[in-house]
Amino acid sequence: MFGGVFDPASVEAKIKEKESVTAQPGFWDDPKKAEKVLSEIKLLKNRIEPWKALLAEIEDAEALFELATEGKDESLEAEIKASLDTIKEKYDKLSILNLLSDEVDQNGAYLTIHSGAGGTEACDWTSMLFRMYSRWAERRGYKLQVVDLLEAEGGIKSVTAEITGEYVFGYLKSEAGVHRLVRISPFDANARRHTSFSSVYVFPILDDTIEVDIRPEDLRVDTYRASGAGGQHVNKTDSAVRYTHLPTGIVVSCQTERSQTMNRQIAMNMLRARLYEYYRAEKEKENSKFAQEKKDISWGNQIRSYVFQPYTMVKDHRTKYEVGNIQSVMDGNIDPFIETYLSLKWKGLPVSSDDDEEV
Repeated sequence: MFGGVFDPASVEAKIKEKESVTAQPGFWDDPKKAEKVLSEIKLLKNRIEPWKALLAEIEDAEALFELATEGKDESLEAEIKASLDTIKEKYDKLSILNLLSDEVDQNGAYLTIHSGAGGTEACDWTSMLFRMYSRWAERRGYKLQVVDLLEAEGGIKSVTAEITGEYVFGYLKSEAGVHRLVRISPFDANARRHTSFSSVYVFPILDDTIEVDIRPEDLRVDTYRASGAGGQHVNKTDSAVRYTHLPTGIVVSCQTERSQTMNRQIAMNMLRARLYEYYRAEKEKENSKFAQEKKDISWGNQIRSYVFQPYTMVKDHRTKYEVGNIQSVMDGNIDPFIETYLSLKWKGLPVSSDDDEEV
């Protein structure tokens, strides 16, 4: 009845256990720890209380159906049908939420987009993708903050944004991969059709409960002057920070804050998140989770294609889900792609990209 994905009794037990902690003397002595416990309780309740509410709606619909059947009242048919449609819609959304059960699915995420093959076109495509994800975050009420940005002629060469909110990583992790654009280029005087590529990579924001061992001797730290907008102070001091983790070759950077100290903290948080994903992938022997960003950002590696000409279509090559309303997708309506991917993944169905398929 609860979607077959989690044990409601276990969730209820965890809620009671954590609520008992809040009643202990000195609970608020450590405000940070107390807030975390309350946040965990809220997340647990959000997992089970909507299902209880849905069960109540189902019972009401059943009672209405029995009343209509016994009284042979056909006037209630439309109301019953509308109720069932609402129940199905809520069930589908709750089922998707229950698929997000990994350790860090409920966390926020860092979203990185790199331009690839296509020159100026690709930089413009990266800007378009960043707008799409920004609008998606806005639709869901998430907070987005740019932490690293490298602009280029025609758009963005690379950008990293911090997106905070519930289950950001769980939803966005399916977006990692190469995204392909097909359109008549606005930068081409001959109005020819161009193909451009950008890569998207997503990794979770970690809290203090997840430990990642980073030895100082494994780090190379570079400071440099921030580029782009930011005011006189930013551009005239070495406030930007770049960390290179020598054993893995992972590089992160932050340049959006005026303070080098703040940039160091943000960059370290990003490095912890990247290393967490890397080590988890190693442990699970699923290197594709980390390798997404290392793939060539070019033809043959795309997970999704966005076609503006000669027709309009967005197609995910892993799930075969496609839509014709490309403007809606570019305005942030990407949930159907995410939910289709998560559903197939949970059912154990193949979601690998069909790289040879033409769109």
